Amino acid sequence: MSARMRGGRAVALAMLTALTLAATGCASAEEPAAPAQTGASGGAKTIKEGLKIAFLPKQVNNPYFDASDNKGGKVAVAEFKGVYSQTGPSEASPSAQVSYINTLSQQGTDVIVVSANDKDAICGALQEARAAGAKVVTYDSDTNPSCRDAFINQASAEGIAASQIKLISEAVGPDGGEIAILSATANATNQNAWIAMMKTELAKPENSKLKLVATVYGDDDDQKSFQEAQGLLAKYPNLKGIISPTTVGVAAAARYLSGSAYKGKVQLTGLGTPNQMRAYVKDGTVKSFALWNPSDLGYLAAYTGGALASGLITGKEGDKFTAGKLGEYTVGKDGTVLLGDPFVFTKDNIDDFDF
Repeated sequence: MSARMRGGRAVALAMLTALTLAATGCASAEEPAAPAQTGASGGAKTIKEGLKIAFLPKQVNNPYFDASDNKGGKVAVAEFKGVYSQTGPSEASPSAQVSYINTLSQQGTDVIVVSANDKDAICGALQEARAAGAKVVTYDSDTNPSCRDAFINQASAEGIAASQIKLISEAVGPDGGEIAILSATANATNQNAWIAMMKTELAKPENSKLKLVATVYGDDDDQKSFQEAQGLLAKYPNLKGIISPTTVGVAAAARYLSGSAYKGKVQLTGLGTPNQMRAYVKDGTVKSFALWNPSDLGYLAAYTGGALASGLITGKEGDKFTAGKLGEYTVGKDGTVLLGDPFVFTKDNIDDFDF
């Protein structure tokens, strides 16, 4: 939960576009009209009005996706006068997303914006939707590139991994020790990419005192993540730190640590939202954690989908388009659009944010 950092409000606002963090976590009150753009075939064009754009997160009623979809994607779709919707399963399972994709395709949805629970499981359904005329944009967690038109990457895997290892190293201290990772689902594309890069970071000489002893999976379920955190401490009594690169997992682990004898003794970092983590930062359970602005992730995904459905871009490397208030973006290799770098939250700046 790449993984598209610095103290108070002034710094955060100055870095709004690059680091994609807004003090409210929402769009500005004034909604600018969609700007003129240059289409893939040349000439001035704008995003078509009336496009039906549906967001399909890993699971609904998840604070992270509520922010990305309803506070980001919905705002963007309103700016270019489209029709927004969000739908999806209540549990983060690959098979559960397939039926929703099929339904959206049957409804003639112009753009499906999906965060994949598995990079392969939903590909068949997405290919059928594309054959029926829908554009497919993945965000947060990708499919195989052949299954979609573009991927909105919240940050590079290298950047997220380096940030997570740096934060746990600083929290644990110079003596290092045993650490563990509490992930989301075992098949989550983004989680696995970040974990692989974390292992690369841990192999560097400067991180030699940190020893990864376990990776466990909470399936982006609050109670299961809580239990997995509890289980880690029971199995590894010398554990010094936990990294949970998922918003559900890091909040659940923080809740467990804050009420246990391990508070202040076992360090925790990960990817979380300020509103989830504020109490745990203030009570000393967590020293720091990171995230991009999820609302900007959804906002960029919506504009990318709108540009694709309007013929402004094709998803090929080098395509350029304007994403409203976020400015101009360039499509990279394999149709990837990078949002930006993660931002670090601490007790000194967390009250500057509300999302």
